[in-house]
Amino acid sequence: MVVMSPSGDIARQQADLIVVSTLLMLLIIIPVMFLTLYFAWHYRQSNKRAKYDPKWHHSTALEVVIWSAPLAIIIVLGAITWISTHKLDPYRPLDRIDAQRPVTEDTKTMTVEVVALDWKWLFFYPEYGIATVNELAAPVDVPISFKITSSSVMNAFYVPALSGMIYAMPGMQTRLHAVMNVPGDYEGLSANYSGGGFSQMRFKFRGLTQADFDTWVAQVKRIGTTLNRDSYMKLEKPSMKEPVRYYASVDSGLYDSILNLCATPGTMCMNQMMHIDKMGGGGLESEKNRERLDYDTRRAPLRGLDVFYPPSTPEAEGTQDDAVTGSASEASAFIDDRSAIPAAEASRAAVGHIMPDGTVMDGSVPAKDSTQGVSFAPTNDISNP
Repeated sequence: MVVMSPSGDIARQQADLIVVSTLLMLLIIIPVMFLTLYFAWHYRQSNKRAKYDPKWHHSTALEVVIWSAPLAIIIVLGAITWISTHKLDPYRPLDRIDAQRPVTEDTKTMTVEVVALDWKWLFFYPEYGIATVNELAAPVDVPISFKITSSSVMNAFYVPALSGMIYAMPGMQTRLHAVMNVPGDYEGLSANYSGGGFSQMRFKFRGLTQADFDTWVAQVKRIGTTLNRDSYMKLEKPSMKEPVRYYASVDSGLYDSILNLCATPGTMCMNQMMHIDKMGGGGLESEKNRERLDYDTRRAPLRGLDVFYPPSTPEAEGTQDDAVTGSASEASAFIDDRSAIPAAEASRAAVGHIMPDGTVMDGSVPAKDSTQGVSFAPTNDISNP
């Protein structure tokens, strides 16, 4: 019953929409059900008082009722749906805290960056420089701007008491604007099947007063650890029933690298690849990008591995054969070794494409490190359909 009795304004409006739509449809359903029973009883064979008219075939008044009533309800439902679709658009910034309090210019909005991992949730608080796993906290009556993505497969972010579910997709960023109005602890979950740990992919949403939220942030900074690239790569590995974790500091640009699928060292960022495509492609030189476009974060050893992980040196051919036909551990070791890029390639003189920050690329390896020194507007924030 949380959906019909939520604690956030957006979820409250969605619940009201469900109630109004249901009542409008019942205006047709209830009379039809009643008349079905009435006709069956009134025109039963034993009722001699019922008028028998086998030649009756048309009634203008009845036709008007039959067609006008459903048509009117469809028109009303269509108008409500049109208004609600735009008003409750998850990409649309909030215009009110609740029914009595509008959002003003002085209203502060908090940003939370969400990453769906296997099988846990990672939350970044860029304004506070902290991050958490499987626990999301926010002050009540403060609008929240969510940026949502995934590290591997498609998922769905859902806090029933807060708002509707929003998909999380790798290499893309979806948005959600919502607000919690009542303090308390609420359940958050994954609403899209994503593998073996899906059932345990849950987290706690804590609606706190501003004072309690400030205390919570101070606690995270006091007892939390550091979330850098190395610790993230360990956290990214599939795990079930992950406990709550606190990170007092976060490496700069980590969320953007996750969004662009280049948190793994040596992997090309999606925005770099899109820039190369925009410039017309990398030509024959782009063959060198083949190894850098491996975005399989689950690292599953599969037969036929050579199709996706071709050896770059003759020495690697023997290792690859062992990985394809040998044990799972050997295959995993082979895949991990494939993520490294020789220093000679990373420092090659580049020709052809010029990145917006002046970095020259040859369509294969940027002159600078793939995760630093390249800065341009992200192009993978998808718009609302």
